[in-house]
Amino acid sequence: MKLTFLGTGTSFGVPVVGCHCATCTSRDPRDHRTRHGALVTLRSGRRVLIDTPPELRLQLLREGVDGVDAVWYTHCHADHVHGIDDLRVFTSRCARPLPTYAPGPCAAALLGRFAYVFDETVQPPEGTTKPLLELHALEHAEQVDVLGTTFLALAVPHGPIHAFGFRVGRLGYITDAKSLPGGIVEALRGVDVLVLNALWHGESHPTHLTVEEAVEAARTVGAAHTYLTHLTHRVRHADLLRELPRGIQPAHDGLTIAIDDE
Repeated sequence: MKLTFLGTGTSFGVPVVGCHCATCTSRDPRDHRTRHGALVTLRSGRRVLIDTPPELRLQLLREGVDGVDAVWYTHCHADHVHGIDDLRVFTSRCARPLPTYAPGPCAAALLGRFAYVFDETVQPPEGTTKPLLELHALEHAEQVDVLGTTFLALAVPHGPIHAFGFRVGRLGYITDAKSLPGGIVEALRGVDVLVLNALWHGESHPTHLTVEEAVEAARTVGAAHTYLTHLTHRVRHADLLRELPRGIQPAHDGLTIAIDDE
């Protein structure tokens, strides 16, 4: 199994428009962070797309991705879903819907926000297309068969809502969490690779882990390798790489890692 980080930034992305800080003006390409997205390539070679950020088309072109086979939405904030129309290119080729998974409240929001996608009575004019998505509402702790592989849905607190990460094999993937409750930690025990969100150093945030909180959560889970994502312009990649303890490092756009799923 492989994990590719398509985007490792927050809702503003990095560089932030109009900002001239050291990170936003950095020449280190690892400091250029598009909005959150990832790709899980299963042993079968089939691909599960995690979220559809506004830069999705550019991310897929950058990584040479020519197809996806399913979509997993973590939650319905704009930076995670507003690239949904870029799925059109895949479904127009195969003329069959993509299996699409989302937390129950997020699934309901998608139906309303993108009615043209999900309302079967809305048909595009002849010669045009729309995304074809088969929507499945997720529940916490549900074991879901995604393309023949079991994903365990994991709901984590994200302010007034819950974002849904997952465990698949020896990969645990959590983004947009404020904390990891005890049940989530237990569900992640034994993963080899853990992904966690981390905004910045120090100052607490109401809906996201800080770097220090993410490090503490990673130690509690005990994965051999933890990658931090959803990073703001307050942290530079090289600085984090130098400062973080062994086994924990920042992810960057385009990073691909292999995961032993035996």
